[in-house]
Amino acid sequence: MKRIVMLAVVSVATIALTAGLATASGREARLQLRNTSKGKILVDRAGFTLYMFTRDQRNKDACVKLGGCTAIWPPLTTSGKPLAGPGVKSSLIGTIKVPHVGTQVTYAGHPLYTYIGDPGPGSTSYIGALQFHGFWYALTAAGHAVK
Repeated sequence: MKRIVMLAVVSVATIALTAGLATASGREARLQLRNTSKGKILVDRAGFTLYMFTRDQRNKDACVKLGGCTAIWPPLTTSGKPLAGPGVKSSLIGTIKVPHVGTQVTYAGHPLYTYIGDPGPGSTSYIGALQFHGFWYALTAAGHAVK
């Protein structure tokens, strides 16, 4: 039993490290729209769903204060001014400084995150997930939650 628990811990740590390296690309974030089974939603440069967290307040990341949250829901970070793809409202894009994270991208005041479990670009499987005592939703181009 201890061996199984240790294997699970090592697997989660490896995934978290990999996710952390993927978000620290040293490039400007690019927000795009993608047609999915839930409608048009915001995605990152690689086409992965971007999420908002219901425990966040406007322009304030609550996930960073919850143990293990950012390992599973990595904040979308940027090294410069985030870019808006077609249909994305650049006036709704912003950034916040988050300790131990860097510059996190926001949209309509919602800090943005990816999810390490998404199986591929355009996945909607985790929209509405309940983790860390809050829900994780996608966003429309208008900045509204997709539940």
